Amino acid sequence: MRIRIDHETRYHYDAPVRAVSQILRLTPRPHDGQHIVHWRVDVDVDGRLRETEDAFGNIVHRLAADGPLETMTLTVTGEVETTDTVGVITGLPEPLAPQVFLRDTPLTEPNAALCAFARDTVRGTDDRLEQLHRLLSALHAEVTYDTRSTTSATSAIDAFTQKHGICQDLSHIFIACARHIGIPARYVSGHLARSDGVIEQEASHAWAEALVPGLGWVGFDVTHDACPGERHVRIACGFDYLSAAPVRGSRIGGGAERLSVRLAVAQQPMMQRQSTGFAQNQSRQIQR
Repeated sequence: MRIRIDHETRYHYDAPVRAVSQILRLTPRPHDGQHIVHWRVDVDVDGRLRETEDAFGNIVHRLAADGPLETMTLTVTGEVETTDTVGVITGLPEPLAPQVFLRDTPLTEPNAALCAFARDTVRGTDDRLEQLHRLLSALHAEVTYDTRSTTSATSAIDAFTQKHGICQDLSHIFIACARHIGIPARYVSGHLARSDGVIEQEASHAWAEALVPGLGWVGFDVTHDACPGERHVRIACGFDYLSAAPVRGSRIGGGAERLSVRLAVAQQPMMQRQSTGFAQNQSRQIQR
């Protein structure tokens, strides 16, 4: 499947900002189920945008811009070709040992109720893949997806107690359960081309990956009770949302901040892919 993504984040400041520093995890890495056709990150202010790599192997852009700034817009445009690998992720750099993904964080730390839920759900089988699929389906049934119920600071404990949350919360709960039963698990940020044809979306998507003996890292999307497939575009991973967040940063000055986001994720026809690719190749030849 070929997927086009257009993502715009616009900042409005009540007072001029003197300086901005941000870490952007907005660019996908290719892997065996994901080929990057083209991808571009732009900012509409004068500044320095330097590409590097973080400790998790994510592609990171570090933005530094001096003011005065009253507005700033980040724009991401790109196209990705995906294939269904039944959730199995191979072909990525893995700079960290899997055991580090057993570490709890404030957002993924379990309490007694979460631990009991995890143990009860996997009781009766030692097969790791079966345990993870049981957790996937049990959490999908136990916790209601609700976009109005939580914030980026909501922990797995809080979301599980409330029994509702967004995709970020469902992923944190899954990670907390997997780690409690001894399975390394990590948070993944990305995009989803919806099967109902809806293109304009309110936010990006999130799911989890867990380490399965004999298979490696496997994705689990609790929101949809399924392993990620060709409609998923994988962007970044981390211990939790904070270490895989699309944008994190700081600023000097600016007063109150207002944020507006526009996101479009659309499936592209394969015939368009072929003709576009030919035109791009011809253009490159002419430019040379």
